[in-house]
Amino acid sequence: MGNFKNAGRSWRAKGDPIKVLSKDFPDLGIGAAIPYGAYDIARNHGFVNVGMTHETAEFAVESLRRWWRLYGRHYAGAKRLLLCADGGGANGSRRRTWKANLQALADELRVEISVCHYPPGASKWNKIEHRMFSYISIHWRGEPLITYETVVNLISSTRTAAGLRIKAVLDHNDYPKGIKVTDAEMRALNVVASKTLPRWNYTVRPHAKNP
Repeated sequence: MGNFKNAGRSWRAKGDPIKVLSKDFPDLGIGAAIPYGAYDIARNHGFVNVGMTHETAEFAVESLRRWWRLYGRHYAGAKRLLLCADGGGANGSRRRTWKANLQALADELRVEISVCHYPPGASKWNKIEHRMFSYISIHWRGEPLITYETVVNLISSTRTAAGLRIKAVLDHNDYPKGIKVTDAEMRALNVVASKTLPRWNYTVRPHAKNP
């Protein structure tokens, strides 16, 4: 992120181009902007948490937690959440840290969290790509992503005639890489695999409350 070229074209007054650096080396920028999004299919509303350090499972689950804090009121009394997630990345189906952090979220919210991962090579059919992130890319085309404020404002101002609305926030937390989850910690998780494609479909249930 910095004064670099952003793909696409935008209208400018003649003779008033936006001047940017010809190279986008990381040391010329001000840092990384990592967008992690949640898209509500029913309400056509999106939420994007913009990280500043690393794309980790802890960051992914914190993004879901922030989405719930902002929009969970629309689902008061819900006993179960369904997440349709990509098969790789921070929320990869094989990531132990992803499931461990989901367990913490399920225990906190007291709801079951069912996850359906798109199989390898099928993430392109994830609705969040076609109904949210694609419009963000269209909206900010040709605009240099100079500051974090620029990124957050451009995402939040994305609109469509079909009613898409998006809320973006900046996440100042540090998310270190390399965190490990032991075998014992994995066995302590309350994860129930689905009978259909259990590697990609499972439910994380809250632990019983201590008396």
